[in-house]
Amino acid sequence: MNFISQDTYMKAWNFAAQKHLGQCVPGTEKPYILHVGAVAMEVMSALAVSPSDMDCDLAVCCALLHDTIEDTETTYEKLEELFGKGVADGVTGLTKDKSLPDKKAQMSDSLERLKKLPHEAQLVKLADRVVNLQPPPSYWTKEKCAKYREEAKLIHEQLKDSNKMLADRLASKILNYKKYC
Repeated sequence: MNFISQDTYMKAWNFAAQKHLGQCVPGTEKPYILHVGAVAMEVMSALAVSPSDMDCDLAVCCALLHDTIEDTETTYEKLEELFGKGVADGVTGLTKDKSLPDKKAQMSDSLERLKKLPHEAQLVKLADRVVNLQPPPSYWTKEKCAKYREEAKLIHEQLKDSNKMLADRLASKILNYKKYC
């Protein structure tokens, strides 16, 4: 396996930590960087059993930075300057286009853009949903949980070929999430 550069990891980790400073995981008081770290851990675990031709720096940087454009003032240009075009493209593919009318259209658009990118960016979306399929916030209705589960099924269907381990983990999480619906 090709390993991520520790310097690259720390640069992306520190950038993400600074950008998400003060943000919390929705519905909790937990720092948002915990979510970012969990997604990166899922990606690194998947890379450990992936073909050696995977670009670990690209995958892990996209994982660490996946919400910076969507949830902070970070721009594509800043990510390209600091981390390169591949990372900036990957993070953009993982970012919802909020100008689209609803969440369904935003998800469809994001998945279509991701399918045009390398598997390293696609597996971040799988990892993100694996991490997000934890017990839902207490204020979510059964209907909201069911919609979230259906969205996870769509992600799985569209991106399952990008990484077998994460696709299998997501399928298992989807199955277990049914109890909240």
